[in-house]
Amino acid sequence: MSEGGGAREGLGREPKRPAMKRFYKTVSVAAAPGDPGQEEHRILLDGRPMRTPAKRVLAVPSRALAEAIAAEWEAQRDHIDPASMPLTRLVNSTIDGVRGREAEVRAEVAKYAASDLVCYRATEPEGLVRRQAELWDPVLAWSREGLGADFRVAEGLMPAAQPEAAREAVARELATRDAFALAALHVMTTLTGSALLALAHAKGRLTAEAAWAAAHVDEDWQIAKWGEDAEAAARRQRRWAEMQAASRLLALLGQGGEAKAIA
Repeated sequence: MSEGGGAREGLGREPKRPAMKRFYKTVSVAAAPGDPGQEEHRILLDGRPMRTPAKRVLAVPSRALAEAIAAEWEAQRDHIDPASMPLTRLVNSTIDGVRGREAEVRAEVAKYAASDLVCYRATEPEGLVRRQAELWDPVLAWSREGLGADFRVAEGLMPAAQPEAAREAVARELATRDAFALAALHVMTTLTGSALLALAHAKGRLTAEAAWAAAHVDEDWQIAKWGEDAEAAARRQRRWAEMQAASRLLALLGQGGEAKAIA
């Protein structure tokens, strides 16, 4: 039996599975036995530890995170709705898909930095060029000052080779993150197309809303000009919910902090 579902949401083509009935009465949190200073917390359903889809015990390094996951399960009524449990889904994915693969996930995030969204600028129209500079230039300035990573800007779609020192600076920052934080960063990076936006948020220098807006400059420009269809709006809303879950995971781990705008 798998609680919460570990897969990220698809595009809606898969047939809807029958809802699972709530099979437990009580939800609680308990410290898991472990080495001193490395305490983990489990979520218990009727006193039994929850497990991931891969049958691993679901244990997290933060009591605040464990309590938030427990609250998702407590909020379920007669039937369990996995879509209403984004933290459970993300933690399942972390334990089953990221833990033990940290180096690979770090490399995937760092790869985005080598061709980061905020480094590629439009040449026209003037309004879009100005808006990109307004939202992206402060991120690059923060990257230079906060990470020691000086990235180059290119116009159009021509690839720009980034300095090795900049890529190494991003890699050093990623090396400080555990599997749970890496999972959150990976989600935010793939959703935004920018490792720098994800890291700026994780370092408390950009709110999730500001990072999301910066990632959608081009899309919002087109919407303002041509409008947005309902399907695209619904898909974007689902992706924003994933972004919020990743942001909340970082905060509950104590690795995100209260973000402020980049000056």
